[in-house]
Parts: sequence; C-alpha cells; structure tokens
Amino acid sequence: MRGVNRVMLIGNLGKDPDMQFLEGNIGVAKFSLATTETYKDRSGKLISQTEWHTVVLWRGLAELAQKYLHRGSLVYIEGRLKTRSWEDKEGNKKFATEIVGDNLIMLDKRGDGSTGGTGEGLEGLSGDIPSEDDGSERLPF
Repeated sequence: MRGVNRVMLIGNLGKDPDMQFLEGNIGVAKFSLATTETYKDRSGKLISQTEWHTVVLWRGLAELAQKYLHRGSLVYIEGRLKTRSWEDKEGNKKFATEIVGDNLIMLDKRGDGSTGGTGEGLEGLSGDIPSEDDGSERLPF
C-alpha cells in the first residue's frame, strides 16, 4: 500500500518571499506562512493558536510568488511535506520540515488596497516541481 503526503494550508505570509536561482537558472522561493486556529476553551474564552510553516516553491511558482506575494498576503498552498537534514558548524545534526508547494491560489481581494494583490488570471497556477532524483532538493538557504 502506498502512503499519501498531501498538505493544504490557508494563511498569511510572514515575510516577502526569498528568491534565489540555482544552477541552470532554476528559481526557488522560500517564505514563512502563518496559519491561525481559533477556538473557545472550557470557560468560553477565545483562544488563538498560530503555527508557522516554511513553504518552498520551485520554478514558475517561485517566480510568481516573488512578483505577486508580499508580507501579509493571504494564500492557499497545496503541496507535500519534505524533511531535510544537515550538520551545523559544530557537527550537530539539524532537521527542517518544509511544505514543497505545487499549487498556489492567491486569496487577496483585488483593488481593496490589501497587500499582495493577485493580478489578473493568476489564481490556481501549478508549478513545475522537480523530481526527487534531479538533485535540486539541495536548497541554498
């Protein structure tokens, strides 16, 4: 039986996308995304919990993110979880779990003065995601 690795998030960017280009002019954008869950505790007090996620977009989606997304932009991201590891300067093993996005929908309203407008006809674009074995999983940041 095969497993399913699928993530769907709606949230706001914590910072502008950080865009870099790898060998072969392959674009990669990285940004933090905040999702907030609000609920009432037993006493009826409203509680908000914010989770921060690191999102990585490749190629065409990365370039769209750089051009149209900004800190505070509201987006829907669909993708998969990817965990990578490395050793720091002291030799300690570090891990990072990221969302590698393959679908992006910009949810900001057009013309309302909010940050990160969508631009005409850009909702729901899918990116060109690199395959597991093409060596592009090594992020420069």
